[in-house]
Amino acid sequence: MKKSFNVLYLFLLVLLCAACSPVIHTSSESVDNFKLSDYKTFAFYETDASRTGIGYSTQLNYIENEIARQLEQRGLSRTSTDPDLLVNLGIVVKDTTQTRETNILTDPPFYIGQRRYTWKSHEVVVRRYKEGTISVDLVANDKNELVWQGVAEGAMEEKTEKVQEQIRKGMEKLFSELDK
Repeated sequence: MKKSFNVLYLFLLVLLCAACSPVIHTSSESVDNFKLSDYKTFAFYETDASRTGIGYSTQLNYIENEIARQLEQRGLSRTSTDPDLLVNLGIVVKDTTQTRETNILTDPPFYIGQRRYTWKSHEVVVRRYKEGTISVDLVANDKNELVWQGVAEGAMEEKTEKVQEQIRKGMEKLFSELDK
């Protein structure tokens, strides 16, 4: 009996940890007849994180390195001269506020001593967080044509180490769509 209780407790703990991790949503789209195996080399378009005002140059470098790792795992090599594919990044980070509406049953008034007292529902802030979206565009350099586009988005972790882990998982999930 005690052993089954411990197994149940462990299962609930794992379920709780999985429920607390942020979900990363991905989507991708490619042109007809796109095969990554048709390309051998890639490079990144020039980016300037300081102009964006978001101050995430460390994460930008990590994102580029993670994308490079994903492409290299699929047989491409990074080059600085005349690449077959150019990688364009779009990054949006916005502050988001999650709210809920009060309810007379769950948030009753504490004092109703006046005859003309009215209770009104209002929005209550539950939490504030950052929401991030990364779009990755693969452009055929010879035709200057977009051949694949992928987007990953989700609530961002607060600690830098966790953000980097989230970026790694997000890029793995996004680039796994290339293999389909």
